[in-house]
Amino acid sequence: MSSSSLAAAAAAFLLAVAMSCHCHVARGWGGLGVNYGTVADDLPTAARSVELLRAAGAGAVRIYDANADILRALAGTGVPVSVTVPNDAIPSLAAAASPAAADEWVARNLAPHIPAARVVCLLVGNEVLSDRATAGTAWPSLVPAMANLRRALSARGLGRVKVGTTLAMDALGASYPPSAGAFRDDIAGAVVRPLLEFLNATGSYYFVDAYPYFAWAANHRSISLDYALFQGEASTHYVDPGTGLTYTNLFDQMLDAVVAAMARLGYGNVKLAVSETGWPTAGDADELGANVHNAATYNRNLAARMAKNPGTPARPGAEIPVFLFSLYNENRKPGPGTERHWGLYYPNATWVYEVDLAGRRPAASYPPLAPTPPAPVQDGTPVWCVLAGGGEAANETAVTAAVEYACRQRSGTCAAIEAGGECNQPDTLAAHASYAFNAYWQLFRKAGGTCYFNGLAEKTTKDPTFALRSKHAKPFVNLQCDRAVPSLVEFRVSALNCAQKQNV
Repeated sequence: MSSSSLAAAAAAFLLAVAMSCHCHVARGWGGLGVNYGTVADDLPTAARSVELLRAAGAGAVRIYDANADILRALAGTGVPVSVTVPNDAIPSLAAAASPAAADEWVARNLAPHIPAARVVCLLVGNEVLSDRATAGTAWPSLVPAMANLRRALSARGLGRVKVGTTLAMDALGASYPPSAGAFRDDIAGAVVRPLLEFLNATGSYYFVDAYPYFAWAANHRSISLDYALFQGEASTHYVDPGTGLTYTNLFDQMLDAVVAAMARLGYGNVKLAVSETGWPTAGDADELGANVHNAATYNRNLAARMAKNPGTPARPGAEIPVFLFSLYNENRKPGPGTERHWGLYYPNATWVYEVDLAGRRPAASYPPLAPTPPAPVQDGTPVWCVLAGGGEAANETAVTAAVEYACRQRSGTCAAIEAGGECNQPDTLAAHASYAFNAYWQLFRKAGGTCYFNGLAEKTTKDPTFALRSKHAKPFVNLQCDRAVPSLVEFRVSALNCAQKQNV
């Protein structure tokens, strides 16, 4: 055999090995996969991050783009990698008449790294069907883009890379009981059915982002925390009245709702994978249960459970790849405080809490966890959105821009703090920022508005008007504004009346 033939055979062998696990975690590498996000400005290098993945016993890694530095750092490690196509690229990759864009994307982003990096899955978009603003663009383009990318992969000899997409639990219109699981009416026929047909035909996975934390936090009066943390007693277990199946934890209950929804559309055999799950270690004042104790308990118990390959009640023994979110706390992620506190590691590469993702470490061998802290707020406790950092405007330019943004989202939002308004005094940027931030949050929080403003705002249960008064020689001019910054309990903004109640 010629040297060129030997080289070709060797390359073919390496490629086959690189693709052999599809989207599964690597048994030789360890256990649960990990999502490696980079929305931060203080993270370790890619090479150091790979070392941390190995230290945690990770069995696979998912990245949220085709980051060349990360793919180079993963070269030669043998760890299965799932690469993500950004949401905004989907429409351009979907054209049936001209699949060249998909081929160019594969050639530029994947081909140079294979087989050195063990790329096993290409995930087209992240929670695309959660963004209703793209219903006319990305939604109809999703499956065509997936098909084009699969053809491009096959044309380059990379056909064993599985193509999928990740969907949040809000793709379901019904999830309780699990047997009643059904996709939303606006996507079931137009998008999800073609998606399931594609996944079924190609042997790929339905990737779901399943977070028991959010389900529990929204229903903490009716769902046991222990049930959400995989440690519920028999009294917390749930029996599905439709199937008679018994659920010992919320995670399985959520997954089987997806299984039922797929079966309802005629694709009950499509494989299931969990692209994101986890528990936050901290959050805002009104985000219940977000602490290190609960996060460590959840992830350790999940790793130990999945190591036994239990499947779910509806799919006993099924192998379900699972990826934890996330490798690091990411300080630049917008949104509520929990968004920045999902990491296994701090950016300085030290543990937030220890965990063996292979699930082999005995629970008793972990360092003791601090007791579960008390809930940050009780139901009905007033919560405000105020200027962060104790009310001092460290970056006046940024704060001024944020105040202008908050005030222009609805007419009259900040009328009371304008010149001559009843809440204009004290006439300081800090006082006006807290009023404006809170006015915006109270008006738009139910529609997805957050108390963040690029890190300039924070939530508090301490009445901010007292802090404002302590910083100024004279109190507010108008006594109606003495408690002018409105609270979660009742919110009123008016040029004529700034009063608000503290309790209901």
